[in-house]
Amino acid sequence: MRTDLLTDPVAGLDEALATVDAFDRVLVSGLLRPQQIAGLTELADAVAGSPLAARVAEAAEKTAAGAAGEEHFVSLAAARIAVFGSVHDALVIRAAEATGRPSGEEIVQAAAETESPNLLAAARSWLSDLARAGWQSIDHDLISASAPVISALLAEPGLRRLAVLLDGFAAELAASCPGAALERVPVRRWDDLWSRGMLLTVPGVAATPAIGTVTGRLLPLGVDLLEHATAAQAQIHAVLEPDDGTAPRLVRASVTVPKPDTIIGAGIWQLLRPQLSLLAAVGEGRSMDLVDMPVTAEGDLLWQDEFARLGEPADAFATARVILPKAITPPVTPLDRHPARIAVPVFLEGYSTEGDEDALTFTFAGNHLAVETDRIPAAGPLTPKAVVGSSACIGLLRWDGGFRLQPLAVETTVRKKTTAVHAGAWAGGTTDKAGVKAEKAATDAAAVLRERAGRLLRK
Repeated sequence: MRTDLLTDPVAGLDEALATVDAFDRVLVSGLLRPQQIAGLTELADAVAGSPLAARVAEAAEKTAAGAAGEEHFVSLAAARIAVFGSVHDALVIRAAEATGRPSGEEIVQAAAETESPNLLAAARSWLSDLARAGWQSIDHDLISASAPVISALLAEPGLRRLAVLLDGFAAELAASCPGAALERVPVRRWDDLWSRGMLLTVPGVAATPAIGTVTGRLLPLGVDLLEHATAAQAQIHAVLEPDDGTAPRLVRASVTVPKPDTIIGAGIWQLLRPQLSLLAAVGEGRSMDLVDMPVTAEGDLLWQDEFARLGEPADAFATARVILPKAITPPVTPLDRHPARIAVPVFLEGYSTEGDEDALTFTFAGNHLAVETDRIPAAGPLTPKAVVGSSACIGLLRWDGGFRLQPLAVETTVRKKTTAVHAGAWAGGTTDKAGVKAEKAATDAAAVLRERAGRLLRK
């Protein structure tokens, strides 16, 4: 692993991000009467050499004059996503150079399902109204206008991706109304959601990657656990060794569940386990044998238990040392090319640590890699303290103003013995005192909630 490449500047990166920031400032005040026209010009200049050039130049001119229509807003959103896509690609190439791993072939998009043009137009109209008003002018009347559109979209399976995005976006905007009273506007986040939503209203854009099947041995590396007040997601990163003898490849398997806000920490595994048998294998340190498991071109396993069975013991650190360096990195669909999406599995050792649990860096011959200890979930035995005292680490390489490492597992010394500590060690159950206590508390909370729900239903 060439960590020096992770700290070297990437040509054109700062300029591309500055272009996005300039356009994002325009959306703060709104596109009806833009106060910062320079941001429109910079965006048009950034894509001047691309197939988008003519459309974006026209859109920038019309918007600056206050005469833009929905089709012009779509062009601006496409240009913004294209610039971020170029940033994503540059960073992914740099990460590939650092890891030395090969990349997969480009994705072939499958044809999109039959779409409802009227619903897409309604969604595009609401997003255009948002853009005209700007984030500082949002109010409850503007946000509530999305409700009938979102309800109609949710009823169409082929439009569920757009529906879920708009539903969450509208809820976030509603919680921030009125925009004029906001002390800080989450500009990049809201502009990301707006531009992605606009693109998803274009027929054919929501086409999914082609789905195939895989047969072989699945070797888990680690679990990335995300927790919100009403939902939780576990994403297992793994290496697949195909039975046909082709090169190993990186894959993922994910499960997302709704949850009450009273169930936190290790109790979350109780909600996730019944939905994904792979979690038991992760907790036990076992491989899984797959036969004709559906998988997307992006490397996402569409998990179905009937296509998998528990395999032999498999040490994640052995996998990371021996097989991970040869694993092919899957490609990314065009619409998902964004720096925030980067999560590259890596294995590191031979480093020293600097700083404390709140501001930790790994140092390699003078090169520093920031460690995101705040991403370590409370639902496992891995702690920032264990990372500080570690000698080897499996993690996800991410980017947030620079490359950063999210630890998934570490090797550390416990009573003069090298011990592996995994963030997902409790995924399949645990005998650890802290884990058992947290699970019991979650069980009690779930029982109370079920009893209260039953009482309400009986009324």
